Amino acid sequence: MEGFIERCRFSRWRRLLWSKVEGPYILEVGVGTGKNFPYYPTNADVTAIDFSDKMLKQAEERASKQKLKVRLQQMDVQDLKFGDDTFDAVVASFVFCSVPNPVRGLLQVERVCKPGGKVILLEHVLSAHSVIGWLMNVANPLVVRMSGANINRRTVDNVIESGLVIEHITDLGAGIFKLIEAKKKTLLL
Repeated sequence: MEGFIERCRFSRWRRLLWSKVEGPYILEVGVGTGKNFPYYPTNADVTAIDFSDKMLKQAEERASKQKLKVRLQQMDVQDLKFGDDTFDAVVASFVFCSVPNPVRGLLQVERVCKPGGKVILLEHVLSAHSVIGWLMNVANPLVVRMSGANINRRTVDNVIESGLVIEHITDLGAGIFKLIEAKKKTLLL
């Protein structure tokens, strides 16, 4: 089923996500099995992390088959081992629904992003429609048990709480799927 959704919708959204990425030094958070590899910008220096060793092994195989140069590292977004202001852009797709403390993870993303750098997220969020939102909240405990993903996260609010500045939000479908473009504040001297 995921393959069908990936071909019909997600692949288009991933292409859109990566079309927004700027700068030579890029961090992909939650690389998973490497579904975003075909959309990486050419000549970019990409580091991709995931906390799952099994996912990273699949991503390594996929990168090898595609002859893609990417640094894969096992790491938790809630505790990034990179220095402050390291990356021009940080990208994630369908990640912050599974991070135990999403604000903590986004604070880390904000920390490692350079001042003025972009953070671009493709996420599903809690619907603002009252009935759909209520149904998502009711179904969430079961969905978490089955897949580990929360379907009722308030990711836009979490991005704001992390200190990132929202530049643009694109509704990709039913008010549930969003492309969130944010920027790290520039330092004032």
